[in-house]
Amino acid sequence: MTLPASSPSPSPAPSSSGTSLKLEEITRANVEAALAIQVRPEQEFAVSSVAKSLAEAYVYPEAWPRLIVDDGRPVGFLMAFFDIDWKEDGGSLIRSGLWRLNIAAAEQGRGYGRFAVESVAAEIRRRGGKQLYVTWHPGAHGPENFYLGLGFRDTGERSEGETVGVLELDSRELDSRELDSRELD
Repeated sequence: MTLPASSPSPSPAPSSSGTSLKLEEITRANVEAALAIQVRPEQEFAVSSVAKSLAEAYVYPEAWPRLIVDDGRPVGFLMAFFDIDWKEDGGSLIRSGLWRLNIAAAEQGRGYGRFAVESVAAEIRRRGGKQLYVTWHPGAHGPENFYLGLGFRDTGERSEGETVGVLELDSRELDSRELDSRELD
């Protein structure tokens, strides 16, 4: 399964409540809202805090931190990366993908995670990329089933103890009814 390629960049999408979803750049105006995003306690092993992510974004220019907002209400945080030197060896392997995904504990299961992945996929396509990479911690409360349900496949690689997954971003359209029928974050 691949995600739709129809729109070259993320645009507001209807949410389950009939409002619109969007990504916002982290600014002085919304940084406190971003810092308040917390996942469920049993998921904390699987994703770093927004505070750590923003600190890393400060020193890694390839980081792309964004607040996920539904009708003015912060519901999550994502951080993507573009064209990084994956092996840190001078550029033998360049990749783009999703670095962090934090959906607020009370907001999970409403499609915000799927929206985040679709938005990052659209941005990677806009930049000419054809694959979206992600890593996840294995475990009962980890995000493995979420990513596999979206069509990521395990590459067999490990990065700092995490599973490496990839989603092929081809130009085929995905039937939106298929996505809507899934109960994914």
